[in-house]
Amino acid sequence: MKYNLKTPAVLLLADGTVFHGKTTEKFSSNRLGEICFNTGMTGYQEIFTDPSYFGQIMVTTNAHIGNYGVNSDESESDSVKISGLICKNFSFTPSRVNSDESLENFLEDAHLPVIFDVDTRALVSHIRKNGAMNAIMSTDTGDLDALMKELDQHPSMKGLELASKVSTKKAYTLGDKLSDHRIAVLDLGTKQNILRRLVDRGGFIKVFPYDSSFEDLMEWNPTGIVISNGPGDPEPLTSAIELAKKCISNEVPTFGICLGHQIIALSEGIPTLKMHTGHRGINHPIQNLKTGKSEITSQNHGFTIDKESTVNNSQVEISHIHLNDQSVAGVHIKGKPCFSVQYHPEAGPGPNDATYLFDDFFDMMSKQKVKA
Repeated sequence: MKYNLKTPAVLLLADGTVFHGKTTEKFSSNRLGEICFNTGMTGYQEIFTDPSYFGQIMVTTNAHIGNYGVNSDESESDSVKISGLICKNFSFTPSRVNSDESLENFLEDAHLPVIFDVDTRALVSHIRKNGAMNAIMSTDTGDLDALMKELDQHPSMKGLELASKVSTKKAYTLGDKLSDHRIAVLDLGTKQNILRRLVDRGGFIKVFPYDSSFEDLMEWNPTGIVISNGPGDPEPLTSAIELAKKCISNEVPTFGICLGHQIIALSEGIPTLKMHTGHRGINHPIQNLKTGKSEITSQNHGFTIDKESTVNNSQVEISHIHLNDQSVAGVHIKGKPCFSVQYHPEAGPGPNDATYLFDDFFDMMSKQKVKA
């Protein structure tokens, strides 16, 4: 495709707001999802392939997308997971030495629609003011009423279970089979960089489907369990919540990341809440309340755990706080080898300030093994 082949396209939000742009060719079908935005200046390939974004239309706030193409080693899953892309300037010719192909070809192979030439500053301002909502992308720009009728039928993210759409279907292993650290990963939509961080530290990991039971994981005789990130509302994931309860009561070293953090909170009776817009970017400031040190983190979540309930829960200690809005960014279960964070310590994309949490998890497994 060439940039001068511009087809008119439209983005219609659930509140009736319309944004116009261009695309390379007519969509084979309209695309629907929850509209959200990411403030990262780099890392678009990792964002587009992050399973946590399944079911969402992504707006990028950086004015230029596609400049450095894509590299096959930098995807966070085996396919593009977002429902669609909205951007200002789409770069058709990459200028990066080690790019494998252009972003255009990468997204075209994934049949992912892109609308560019959109006033993304106005769009993001609208989302910030009015909150996250469903939206529809289309090249059928003439009948907005018909598009709105289709959009009205699309389910809300609140109450939506999506882990089953992105989790592995069969368990698989990675890493050193002779390792002293056998780590079971409950795959709710795990990013590849989480698995890389575990393997790079010498772990032998087995990745299990989202609906695996505590007994399924323990049959493999793990020294620790990771409950991964993933898309959708955590509340419908009743089997994962029950698994977290058993991990805690049986004192199995457990580390929750993002959606996994919310699952651990729910297992302790702490409710989760849908956020106004969510946290999505690679420059979110977090403070570790135990050390007093701050870190810059990568984040991607539209739900959060209730702070008042967390403060009032005698079994849970808040370990990290988000410095922008004071929301809970991490917890530790008192007297138990279990902790979790709302953000992404594995980065990919993002800074490496929080990778120490993987070291903490390995230390926790070693101490629990000695204790046993």
